Amino acid sequence: MAGKPAGAVDKPAEKIDLTGHIAASLNTAMERERPAVVGVVAVDGTPSISYRGSVHVYSQDQVAIWVRKQDTGLAADVTANPAVSILYYDPAQGPDPAVGARRIVIKGRARVDASLNDVVYAGIPEVERERDAERRGVAVIVDVDTVIGFGGTGPIKMSRDAG
Repeated sequence: MAGKPAGAVDKPAEKIDLTGHIAASLNTAMERERPAVVGVVAVDGTPSISYRGSVHVYSQDQVAIWVRKQDTGLAADVTANPAVSILYYDPAQGPDPAVGARRIVIKGRARVDASLNDVVYAGIPEVERERDAERRGVAVIVDVDTVIGFGGTGPIKMSRDAG
């Protein structure tokens, strides 16, 4: 099993801050045809992954997702088990390759929050709004616990528990 290069030192985790280059990468992912992949444990206990074009940064340490079905699918899954992983990958490193994220994995705890429907719906790409023009969906908020990855500025390592 390959390890770290000789002399490599682990980068200490920083406090989670999704603003800046991570937000620029995630919030424009769909328009660049790089939707995020969301992984959950389904209601039946099996793993489930799906592409989600509505994933975007909601706050410094939260991600929002607009899901088109309020009572089934992802909304039901995170209600039963809030653990969620989000994978973003863009070999071009987002809208600004000098600082953009190439690969990030976000892990956190998700919850349905209908009180945020208006603001989350307004934050999704137009193409996603067109897919739910009647606004039958619901907002899902992910409280981010860890972010790991790599981008134009090097390794990305953030944790809710850091500093």
